Amino acid sequence: MTSLIGHNGGPSVAPGESWRRHCWGRARADLLPHLPLEVLRTRVRRAAELGLDYRTYASVRAASGHDVVAFLFSSNALRVMAPGTPLPPDRAARLAAIVRCGRVALAQGRLSPETLLALGGGLIDQAHPAPAPLATWRMGREAIRRALGGRPGDGVILVGDTTLESEWCAAGSLAAYLPAERFFPAG
Repeated sequence: MTSLIGHNGGPSVAPGESWRRHCWGRARADLLPHLPLEVLRTRVRRAAELGLDYRTYASVRAASGHDVVAFLFSSNALRVMAPGTPLPPDRAARLAAIVRCGRVALAQGRLSPETLLALGGGLIDQAHPAPAPLATWRMGREAIRRALGGRPGDGVILVGDTTLESEWCAAGSLAAYLPAERFFPAG
């Protein structure tokens, strides 16, 4: 980007800019709630129960206004790709650590929901067919809604592994999408 002659490339000094920046920052700060300490402690504990860092939990909570009631995992995120592929130990440990929250899985490819449920070792509450690859928006939405089984979408976090899976979040009106590598960190 080229600058005008005599311009040193610093911030703009347009009239009123600093005042607008101050007003914007103040308005944004006023929007953020000032939570009582006990509410904050409760939310930090809840984030730990879910296995989420507080920042992620708080952003989901702020965006939806609701607590997380379930996680929706793709079979790709769980690394269960084909019949006979057991749930890897790191994935199993992470699922076992989730407290007071549903664990639903979406079976993709040649994997049936029943097989995925069996391979989950009792750590998955329910399994359903995933939306077909390149399915229409409506078909994807219907598949996600069936998998939710009456749970409110804005209380469910989708943990996926591909770009196509991230689109399921919008189709199902879900609270958030977390990439598998963020939810299941290599350790």
